[in-house]
Amino acid sequence: MSENSANGVSRFAVELGVAALTAAFGAAVCYGSLDIGAGWTEMGPDAGYFPFYIGLLIVFGSLVNIAHAFLKHRGTGEIFLDAGRAKVVASFLLPLVAFGAVSAWLGLYVGTALYIAATMLFQGRYRWWIALPAGLGVSLVFFVVFEIGFQVPLLKGPVEAWFGIY
Repeated sequence: MSENSANGVSRFAVELGVAALTAAFGAAVCYGSLDIGAGWTEMGPDAGYFPFYIGLLIVFGSLVNIAHAFLKHRGTGEIFLDAGRAKVVASFLLPLVAFGAVSAWLGLYVGTALYIAATMLFQGRYRWWIALPAGLGVSLVFFVVFEIGFQVPLLKGPVEAWFGIY
């Protein structure tokens, strides 16, 4: 996937990869729309009429992006992501993945508290006695806003059940 793998991933390869992904998404939208009917009936458009054409627009835009990538970025050797940038991106992406996994397992409020505290500790280099109350405080504010204020229950886990919060 890289044009010049010694220095990193090329912009040309990334442009083609993203365009291919969006084209596949557009094709999936079109295919799904055909399953539910993408035509026009006596009653008006079928349920998949508008999504089908939106999918076609996504595919068309992706093809334009592929053509643009070939015309503008092919052979330029422009690097999109090198090792230094990948490390910075990973330092933000991996905690987010861990946040999602922890939230699915322990609930959103516990995941939020751990994510805020860990991010402040390891990336912000705050002291633990600042990071931990900040994480718990943000999670408490989320609980008050969503559960009490808006009465929208969010994902809870065993810790909330242990406290009797459902």
